[in-house]
Amino acid sequence: MPFKIKEIAAKSIIGTTQVPSADYVINPYTGCQFACMYCFASFMGRFVGETTNNWGKYVYVKTNAIELMEKDIQRLMKKNPHPKIAMSTVTDPYQGVEKQYRLTRGILEVFVKYQYQGRVGLLTKSPMILDDLELLKKIPNLEVGMSITTTDDQLSRFLEVKAPLASARLRTLKKLNKAGIKTYVFIGPFLPHMKLKPELIDNLFSEIKAAGTNDVKIEYLNLPKYVRPKMNKLLKEESKEIQEVYTTSQLKKYREQIAPILRNNLLKHGLKLKFDEIIHHITAKNLVE
Repeated sequence: MPFKIKEIAAKSIIGTTQVPSADYVINPYTGCQFACMYCFASFMGRFVGETTNNWGKYVYVKTNAIELMEKDIQRLMKKNPHPKIAMSTVTDPYQGVEKQYRLTRGILEVFVKYQYQGRVGLLTKSPMILDDLELLKKIPNLEVGMSITTTDDQLSRFLEVKAPLASARLRTLKKLNKAGIKTYVFIGPFLPHMKLKPELIDNLFSEIKAAGTNDVKIEYLNLPKYVRPKMNKLLKEESKEIQEVYTTSQLKKYREQIAPILRNNLLKHGLKLKFDEIIHHITAKNLVE
């Protein structure tokens, strides 16, 4: 099946959210070219008539996103204080199609134009964010999250199939910090592989600190039932040990074992855990304990 890019007109570009750190979310694209095997956002396919199995094979481009943003920001700026905005929660704002459509750039330009004072958060895996570095500097209350789950490029490519390699993300993080951009690293999800190789945890935290970032957000692997078949198929050729650690990663006992290891490494490298908790998604679809 060839990769599908489809242009659509959205009814709105700003949506409400249950994310505790934001009041509203902006997702200029539906779908993601990075095709990460663990991605829970594959449920978004139902809004555009795509199955969860097709995740990573399509992107729907909201071509009127910037026009909608120009209208919606007027409403947001009437609120006091200005609401907190997160970009993007179920897609990557700097995936490949951004090179052509520049919707993320256009939305950021609206924030700059109106000197929006609310917190604007960007989360990405892509070095393409550096294309907009000068623009980012002009947004008053900006924070950029770089999603980095490992320093092992081989493991990164195994699970984050078409995403930029971990090493490229670390280099990007360093450049963002050097430019004075406020950053954090999203270790999401924490990969169960690293329970079997604790040195990978130490390496990751060490590299984050060396890149100049002090804040990290950590989230346990979320395996709702619509993600599990894809992960099980991927892991079928892996060792029994790896298969088992992914199965047990959904259990309370696993989290109780991992939490002190993560917290000790945070302390060792002088890193701060955002919200002072490791995030665990509890839903009817992944509750197995």
